[in-house]
Amino acid sequence: MALMCPAEFRTAGNNGDSSVRRSLVALQFLTIIPIRKDIRITEEDISGSSSFFVMVGLLQGALLAAVAYVSGRVFDAGLSAGVVLLVYVLSNGGFHLDGLADTFDALAARGDSGERLSVMKDSAIGPIGAISVFFSLLIKYLAIKNLAILPPFTVYSSLLFMPAFSKLALVISMFHGKSARTDGLGSLFIEKVRVTQVLYNISALFLAIIAAQGLFSNYAAVGQYMFYAMALLSVYFLCLISAGMFGRKFGGLTGDTLGATGEIADITFLLLVIVWSRLFI
Repeated sequence: MALMCPAEFRTAGNNGDSSVRRSLVALQFLTIIPIRKDIRITEEDISGSSSFFVMVGLLQGALLAAVAYVSGRVFDAGLSAGVVLLVYVLSNGGFHLDGLADTFDALAARGDSGERLSVMKDSAIGPIGAISVFFSLLIKYLAIKNLAILPPFTVYSSLLFMPAFSKLALVISMFHGKSARTDGLGSLFIEKVRVTQVLYNISALFLAIIAAQGLFSNYAAVGQYMFYAMALLSVYFLCLISAGMFGRKFGGLTGDTLGATGEIADITFLLLVIVWSRLFI
């Protein structure tokens, strides 16, 4: 599964502020960071945690930027890129890669949507799934390595915002998609995300972009804002396309297809950074 839920999350309760609970739930779902086991949450907290997905992505991105800065002082560009990618995969718990593999194995399977969903639930990774993981990691590694030739602000800001864009892709997909199953963790999110949660995440992302521009570059760097607006539109259309395709193939979205969408959004964002930088910087 691309998203996982510890057993203690299934017990409802009302202790603590809902915003704090939901932010902690988002951390638990999207990273390997553990949270307090005595926190009791409701299904509303689980679905509401999507409001904090971009914030979790920004925390991951800050970690990646810090790792890139430190490793870049010690290693060459290739090894530094490998370290950054390793930290990213570990911080995600490998869940999105697992979802990518299961999704591509299911897409390669013959049969109707029900048969494809049964392939997706199989814990074994097939050859198509393994190939998809290999090329996902390879392209991300080469893209991160290519960032080294760009200006420092572009390098670190790209690593900061890459996880945020991929987490935003999850929220957009859940908003536009429908659930392929009535059970499972994905059904607690899919179709329960509202436009306000999409707007919360977009607002958090662009506030972070403005803050980064002011602290490390230039508020008036119109080209940077144009790039991020273009990246947002590109990721949005990617989510619409993937939600439509997965709807036709599987009858809707699952936790695994969301993980696959996140991986593809990572790659899309990095490639957009490189193409834009080559053309306009």
